[in-house]
Amino acid sequence: MRDDLVDQVTSLVREVAQEVVLPRWRHLSAAEIHQKSPGDLVTIADQEAERALTAGLTALLPGSQVVGEEAVAADPGVLGRVGDGGAIWIVDPVDGTNNFAAGKTPFAVMVALLRDGEPAAGWILDVVADRMTVAEAGSGAYADGLRLKARTDDPPASALTGAVSRSYFPDDLRTRIEAGVPTFGTVTRGRHCAGHEYQAVATDEQQFATFWRILPWDHVPGALIVAEAGGTVLHLDGSRYRPTDSERGLLIAANADIWATAHAALFA
Repeated sequence: MRDDLVDQVTSLVREVAQEVVLPRWRHLSAAEIHQKSPGDLVTIADQEAERALTAGLTALLPGSQVVGEEAVAADPGVLGRVGDGGAIWIVDPVDGTNNFAAGKTPFAVMVALLRDGEPAAGWILDVVADRMTVAEAGSGAYADGLRLKARTDDPPASALTGAVSRSYFPDDLRTRIEAGVPTFGTVTRGRHCAGHEYQAVATDEQQFATFWRILPWDHVPGALIVAEAGGTVLHLDGSRYRPTDSERGLLIAANADIWATAHAALFA
């Protein structure tokens, strides 16, 4: 990757967050919030931020393409670009839109770069906390410039903290998950912001998290960050996660042993 590209994208993400997203937080009118589908909101900030990021990212890397959440909402065919060769940007202009629209935290701006279908770099900015987490494939993960190293121990389930989202899971899996939750020390239902969950695992604020719906803008940036920190990101059947995947859910964990412990308790 070009030496200055990671820094330039970091600056662009911060700029869009500060100039487009944050000024709209707690200042949205009812006319600036819409439902794409039941329970799935979009705001004017999502739309304006995606336009700004699309323009900025393609200017930084001429010839690249963008797959943004709102572009796919307008034209589902755009999602097919994820599997194209070359340079593809994945953009989530406001991750955690429901939190954002309600005036709550957390919410994030997320970007990833794919090269020939493989994640090359990822960025997550927790907008209100102003915490930037960045990873480059083969070069590690960093939070505000500090190298992240996931824990390497193998604690029992009773010593683990995790986020177990029940949303979107099929009824049979949800029943099994509910039965396994008491096994752990502390379990939350998640913060309705995938970017937050990935940052939390990479920084050891929690040791695992579950997801069922795995759209690329929600997961490609964070999956690379967790992996580059030394963590484990796998489908529920133990197979590798790829940016083009859209089924089978995900379990992410600080390391392979913790992944196995969480998987046995929740999905065995």
